[in-house]
Amino acid sequence: MFALALWVCAEVITTVGVVVALLVVHQVWWTNRQAAASAREQVRALESEWAGSPSGPARETSDVLPSGVPSAPSGDMERGVSPSPPRSPAAAAAAADASGPGPARPARDQAYAVLRIPRLGLVVPVAQGVDKRAVLDKGYAGQYPGTARPGERGNFALAGHRNTHGEPFRYINRLRQGDELIVDVQGRRYVYVVGKVLNETTERDTGVIAPVPRSVVKPDQGYGEPGAYITLTTCTPEYTSTYRLVVWGTLTS
Repeated sequence: MFALALWVCAEVITTVGVVVALLVVHQVWWTNRQAAASAREQVRALESEWAGSPSGPARETSDVLPSGVPSAPSGDMERGVSPSPPRSPAAAAAAADASGPGPARPARDQAYAVLRIPRLGLVVPVAQGVDKRAVLDKGYAGQYPGTARPGERGNFALAGHRNTHGEPFRYINRLRQGDELIVDVQGRRYVYVVGKVLNETTERDTGVIAPVPRSVVKPDQGYGEPGAYITLTTCTPEYTSTYRLVVWGTLTS
């Protein structure tokens, strides 16, 4: 009888172990594949829509490998070269003001732009909102509600998963000062350059996505003057959501 009880317990433990392992595989591997495929398809759909619109595409479309890396280093974008001469942040911000309002704000949860980070080989759609199920779990970068539109004076602030669900922001810790962050919207391209990186702050540090981004937890980190900024945020350390990693950039063209 005792032997039978031990055998039953061993079977139960083995079954639970298999189920847990399958759940881990689903969460870490399968969700990545699904979300990454969905994000690539959304990029292709946006580029196709832009190519057929009167205003034309913001860039030439390109094939994308399953990893999200451009298939060949052809053209200025893949070489990390801006299509127009860079301007100072102040000049870019002034130009953004002079150009008037940016593109109309899209519907909530709708993908409307493409973020490209040449250093990382990253090409990811951008949608309104940071809801996990509606935006982030699809492998998209999500724009924080109320933040500036691409190219607009203020702070264009984005969130993205670091692990699972496509993990578009997994390697943003590798970004360095001067790296380009390219945002394509229908008919327009905005080029930002990385200026500062905040390696760790709390999830409640709302200052990092303020119009003039500056950490309220670490006040020596951030900016002190109005301009046209971009902010990328994600969880850190990897496979946790304890803290936030922040990358800031300024508009150049």
